[in-house]
Amino acid sequence: MARQARLDAPGTLHHVIIRGLERRAIVKDDVDRAAFVTRLGALAQATGTPIYGWALLPNHAHVLLRSGPTGLPRFMRRLLTGYAITFNRRHRRVGHLFQNRYKSIVCEEEAYFRELVRYIHLNPLRAKLVPDLRALDRYPWGGHATVVGRLHHAWQDRRTVLGWFGRTEGRAVRAYRAYVREGIPAGHRPDLVGGGLVRSAGGWAEVRARRRQKEPLAGDPRILGSGDFVAGLLRDADARQAAVLRRAPTPEETEAVMGRICKRARASVEELKSGGRRGPLSAVRAALAREFVAGLGLSLAQAARHLGVSTAAISKILRKTDA
Repeated sequence: MARQARLDAPGTLHHVIIRGLERRAIVKDDVDRAAFVTRLGALAQATGTPIYGWALLPNHAHVLLRSGPTGLPRFMRRLLTGYAITFNRRHRRVGHLFQNRYKSIVCEEEAYFRELVRYIHLNPLRAKLVPDLRALDRYPWGGHATVVGRLHHAWQDRRTVLGWFGRTEGRAVRAYRAYVREGIPAGHRPDLVGGGLVRSAGGWAEVRARRRQKEPLAGDPRILGSGDFVAGLLRDADARQAAVLRRAPTPEETEAVMGRICKRARASVEELKSGGRRGPLSAVRAALAREFVAGLGLSLAQAARHLGVSTAAISKILRKTDA
């Protein structure tokens, strides 16, 4: 089955789950952990991406964030590619570190924000990396310690989280911590790490009841929310996609861009299309790849056909740009 496109627009609330390839470790010691967290924080500040909750575990990580102006895919590409390069260099390894496709779940804020913050921050306790809540209060590799005020990360949006629990900081911290404590017995929550019909409707019993009454149901594995939220989000996504298709560049527009950039660099369009690398052609090709994908909205395959290279080559150019 073909993968579904990601649902994203600036301001969308996402629960992102990152896993190591074949469940292998993505951090081996505190130096790796610090490198991952430092990169996450620097990118959050540089891109205007609010981070509400996070937890770094040996072979995976969770992040609750709101996508910034540049969108989630670019943010994640810069985070994962940059960290993987650092990790591989330090441990003298080659190859992929993460699963090819991180999981991102669009979340209905009113219904799930508090629960997701709690679920994500309890991950180190569930994984037995800390023995109890008091130890979690001081644990440096998750966002809980920042929310309760034991650690400070300028890039973590502590104020918004506490705003869900009280009007003053002291009361909010106490209410938040009590809420986290109440969630410990629940253990793993499969209903919060995916989306779709069962989760959207509130469980199989509700699905069966609504089916008997012949009520319409909406569900999608990319979304965590009510049926109405799912249906509305999918309508918005369809409208955005239609708008993209309506403004897709014509072949003439694409050729004009190519001609203009090649002329500026005194490069041959014909040699560029044939895959040549002489003189300035590699730099021109990189500039055109960025313009085609980010500026004109072409797919990687479309850009590759125009530039006489493989889709993998276009992907590599874009990774170098964002790293």
